[in-house]
Parts: sequence; C-alpha cells; structure tokens
Amino acid sequence: MKNKPQKLSSLNILKNIPQFLLLIAIATLTIFPLLWLVSTAFKSPTENIFQATPQLLPAQPTFENFLKVWKNSRFDLYLWNSFFVSSITVILNLLFCSLAAFPLARLDFKGRDSIFWAIVGTTMIPFQITMIPLYILAVQLNLKNTYAGLIFPYVISAFGIFLLRQAFQSVPKEMEEAARMDGCSSLGIWWHVMLPAARPALTTLAVFTFVAMWGDFLWPLVIVDKAELYTLPRGIASLASAFSEDWRLIAAGSAISMLPVFIVFVFLQRYIIPTEASVGVKG
Repeated sequence: MKNKPQKLSSLNILKNIPQFLLLIAIATLTIFPLLWLVSTAFKSPTENIFQATPQLLPAQPTFENFLKVWKNSRFDLYLWNSFFVSSITVILNLLFCSLAAFPLARLDFKGRDSIFWAIVGTTMIPFQITMIPLYILAVQLNLKNTYAGLIFPYVISAFGIFLLRQAFQSVPKEMEEAARMDGCSSLGIWWHVMLPAARPALTTLAVFTFVAMWGDFLWPLVIVDKAELYTLPRGIASLASAFSEDWRLIAAGSAISMLPVFIVFVFLQRYIIPTEASVGVKG
C-alpha cells in the first residue's frame, strides 16, 4: 500500500514532463534577451557582440563599460531623477487611489457602480490618445521641464482604484462596525482598518507603479528637454549619441538601470501574497 502512492507520484511526474519542457523553453526565450544584455555589458571592446551565434559568456569579462558610463555621463543624476519621480509617484498613487477606492467599496450612494465602471473603462483608452491634451494642460500649468510635470499624469490610476476597491471589499464588515462603535469616522476607518488590511494590495500597486514609472520613456520624452531632468530611459536613449552607438556602453547603462527595480522586487515580494483580512477578527 505504501508503494502505490509513490508509483502514482512517479507517473504524474512523467506525464508532466512535456509541460515542464514547454515551460523551460518559454522561460529560456523570455530570459535570453536579458542574459544577452548583461553579457554585452561585460564584454571587452575586442569582442564581437553581433555574432551569428550569440556568445553569452564574455571571453574577457570587464567592468570597464560600467565605469566609463558612470564617469563620462550624468548617470548618477539620471538615477536620482528616476528614483525621486518614481518614489513620489508611488506615494501619491497609493494615497489618491486608496481614497478613491474606499467610498467605491464601502460607502453606499447613488451611482456608485456606474462611477466605478466608468473609471475602469478608462483603462481601454491608450495613453497616446490622452498624451496631447495632458501636454497642453501641463504647459498651461507651467509644468514643462519640472518634476511635477513628470509626475502629474500618474498621481492616480484606474488600475490602482480597481485593485484597492477589490481589496477593501474583502475586509469583513465586522472590522468596520467595531471601528465605528469605537468612534472612528469614515476617514479613520480608511486609515486604521482598510489600509492595514489591504497591505498586500497596496504593496502590489506600489511595485507595479514603481516599475512602470522607472521604465517610462514616452512622457519624459515629451515633457522634458533639459538634460538635468532626464530620467533613466531618457538618459539611456541619449547614450546612443554620446557614445557613438557603442552598444557595450548602452548595455552597461541598461543593466545599471535594472538593478534598482530588481532590488525593490526582492525586498517587497514577500508582501505580495494573498492574506485573509479576517484574521483581525477574533471570535
């Protein structure tokens, strides 16, 4: 009897081998460009990076490309600009999305669902359509070539409102009722009950917003034309002209730009898990 489960387990593994192989192949295709980028960043000037058969392992690994990019460009400034803009955008996004999601999830008023679905419907509008009106508005508000101009289109998002509304709806009513009995106002319930209970959703939104802002290229290209305000994607694009399209240096700059995103994800991934808000209710 003890051997039977083991045999069934072995058979299941054998049946799943084709699926495992398919997943490995897809993962390899997905990660290959990243590996090639990192490999190119470490290759010396004597190595050919455009071979018919790509060579992932550099023959003579060197940090020279990273040092040259850092010394001969304003990469530290680009890093700071991206970090500052992304961090402020995350904070504002969490604040305004949670404030908008709370009444849509917990308060009962006429037209609530219609307002919510109208907000969700805006996710189907491409940014390229709204970019020109946003640019005109930013110019009229004197936000061109400012940090505020880089941030203001992203201070709130329909995706964030949707995500947090769903998270707030999962919070048991008992927690809200107990807070009201203790004299909490609606704003107090939002701060003391909803936000702690929706921490995984808030973390998920923070990571998504940070990654999106960190890699945004189109809006900084439109709203900023001063090198002092370039974010990383804009700055990396300028490396092509600064270094006469030396792809080793461009790859080194791109590899540096990915590192903060990787660090943010590593430190926050343990919070991006589903949790039961009901653990706050003791029987």
